[in-house]
Amino acid sequence: MQDLIARMNALCDAQPFTTSWYMKDLVTGQEADRAGDMVLPSASTRKTSILMHALSRVHEGVLKLDEPCTIEARLQEGVDSGTYQYMSPGCVIPLRDAFVNMIITSDNVCTQLVLERLDRDALNAWCSRIGMKGTTHRVNFPPAGLAWDHPIEAVASTTAHDQGILLEKMLKGAADAGAAAELGASVELCRLGLDILSWQRLRNLIPSMLPGKTKVAHKTGRGPRGRMDAGVVYRGNTPRFIISVFTDKVPETLPDGMPGYTAAFAKRPCRMACRVIPLPLPPLGG
Repeated sequence: MQDLIARMNALCDAQPFTTSWYMKDLVTGQEADRAGDMVLPSASTRKTSILMHALSRVHEGVLKLDEPCTIEARLQEGVDSGTYQYMSPGCVIPLRDAFVNMIITSDNVCTQLVLERLDRDALNAWCSRIGMKGTTHRVNFPPAGLAWDHPIEAVASTTAHDQGILLEKMLKGAADAGAAAELGASVELCRLGLDILSWQRLRNLIPSMLPGKTKVAHKTGRGPRGRMDAGVVYRGNTPRFIISVFTDKVPETLPDGMPGYTAAFAKRPCRMACRVIPLPLPPLGG
């Protein structure tokens, strides 16, 4: 672990932007981080907490997985993520499918459908209650035209450690009713949350240095200030480690002419962790 930490930090030190990460070995219980409690723009990694809070409302009976949601033209305006921006207004899908598309294609039409059924103060209180002290949801939809160096107060924010806390609580909740109750959910709903994360279609970050069929339950993020990803990496169907990595203040163009987002993709420490962390379990992808 110490060698891995040193190698990951060296990789981060070499970049002209900020990188924050957190990881936990689920076999040994060892944890490590680099500025893991630094508050940074969350981009779409915020949607994991939105998903689980919404599932807690399902557990309470306030929301129903099969309740109809209508795709409205007003929700498609200014959207540049997902597929429902291109669908015919009037299309109706169940809330469960809005949850799925909010995560697996990061669909912002579906995200708005979900958030309009939640109370933001209650969402923030839920995050705080479960230990996500550095996470704040500020807007349903990010303002258009934000510069790469926009103030953090303009968007939702979180920390690499907060995302790890949530993912570990979901894993525990998927196996134990008492742990699920800490999230306000059931074992079945925690399992559904992890299943949805594992159906992720955007696999160019954490999964990109792993065998193609490796199970990863994760949520990516893409914002003007950086790229990020947070998830659980499995060995077969066994959770092996949690990792979350956030890049921030990534310039539009680096001194060598490379686009900043390309460097954020190509040199992320999560790729190193996925390559070298010990995985003494059955073969990946099995």
